[in-house]
Amino acid sequence: MQARLRTHLQKSVVKLATSVPNHQLESVPRRYIASGLVLHDKLAPKPVPKHDWNRAVSEAEKIVGYPTSFLSLRWLLSDEIANVALHLRKLVGSNHPLLRTAKILIYNGKNNMQAWGLIVLLISKAVGHAPTVPDLEQDKSAGVLQSQRGLAEITEMIRTAHLVHQGLVNLQPLDGAGNELGNDSDTIFGNKIALLSGDYLLGNACLQLAGLRNQPLIELISSAVRDLAESNFFGARDQQNNPLPSRPLESPVVADNSASNGSNVDLSFGDMIDNTQPLSLAGVMGNPEKEWALRHILGAGSLLGKSCQGAMMLAGQSEALQRRGYMFGKHLSLAWQACIDLEPFNSNQLPPGGRFSLVSAPVLFHLDHDPSLYSEIEKGLVSVDNIDFAKVHAEVSSGPGPERTRTLQKKHSLAAMEVLNELPSSDARTALQNIILAMQDI
Repeated sequence: MQARLRTHLQKSVVKLATSVPNHQLESVPRRYIASGLVLHDKLAPKPVPKHDWNRAVSEAEKIVGYPTSFLSLRWLLSDEIANVALHLRKLVGSNHPLLRTAKILIYNGKNNMQAWGLIVLLISKAVGHAPTVPDLEQDKSAGVLQSQRGLAEITEMIRTAHLVHQGLVNLQPLDGAGNELGNDSDTIFGNKIALLSGDYLLGNACLQLAGLRNQPLIELISSAVRDLAESNFFGARDQQNNPLPSRPLESPVVADNSASNGSNVDLSFGDMIDNTQPLSLAGVMGNPEKEWALRHILGAGSLLGKSCQGAMMLAGQSEALQRRGYMFGKHLSLAWQACIDLEPFNSNQLPPGGRFSLVSAPVLFHLDHDPSLYSEIEKGLVSVDNIDFAKVHAEVSSGPGPERTRTLQKKHSLAAMEVLNELPSSDARTALQNIILAMQDI
């Protein structure tokens, strides 16, 4: 059953990549996920030559017992998941965004989001648990608790459900709502599968979370789900809900080189006091680093940070250590996102038809440096397809945006490393350090 399901999914994705002519791709509404899909393969307990990402993740998986993805035998043998895989085959040739998400889930690679559960398990093992935890709750071979492994799966399910839901295509502009949809049967079907598949994963995540019978943890993870939902309504958007940057402030945020590293920028947003409450938006829009950070904390960092915090909660650790766990996950997620944002700007020329996130850190930093570029961004208020991405890429590549993003990445990497350095030396801590070092090659 497992082999048949994986074969169905892989055939669907391969056919999508090989059978759809380029001219057909332009006729389908596009969706670009802002909070980058970070892929991975594996991690390490010893120094990794050249900070190789795949080797780092594979070595780390050995530390916690087995691959952490919820796409395990238990899930692959599920009748519901098998039915989704069969329905996906009907979308081949339609270029529906759901197929792109399926490709990311099936094929391992350096941008795969399945490393999230692995990070939760590694921080769980690195911190350890209180001596009062019953022996039956412990997975002594892996050094983590059974409830922590369950939380890692819950984290991946929620993250994947969010990404699947982002694959929904808006079939009509607002002024045409309620009219007949015409011959969009493939896209309508794809939307139904994306909606129901995401709901299925989210529903199972909630069921498994309730099964842990820990009210404070349920409240914590529920607030992360709220943040994910809020991220879809943050800032300006086109008619396909693709995110757009806000208008830059009249005077640049960075006025001199001493402040260019952003070290004095407050990125707490109120979560240092009570991170179960909604994050504050005060003074965010138009400030490049604050806007970028809040957007990606809502869309990713909140879930990873609160999952790390929740893992320590399950282990009976102090509230102070739980809060450090939240900060670790939050900063690690932001460092990860900064690396993803830099990818399109590692080359001076954008490939024909290439796209990148318009709310990535290099773009926001360049708008702060040269607000005149915003006139090009404004063309995308109806659809981002109206924007000349090659022009934006050329201007951003030649400006200070990429370098300031590298500085931003180092800032959050060091903040995550600072938390790890407070923990006792262990193979799990070393594996997490290797993951952070390997990010420079993402």
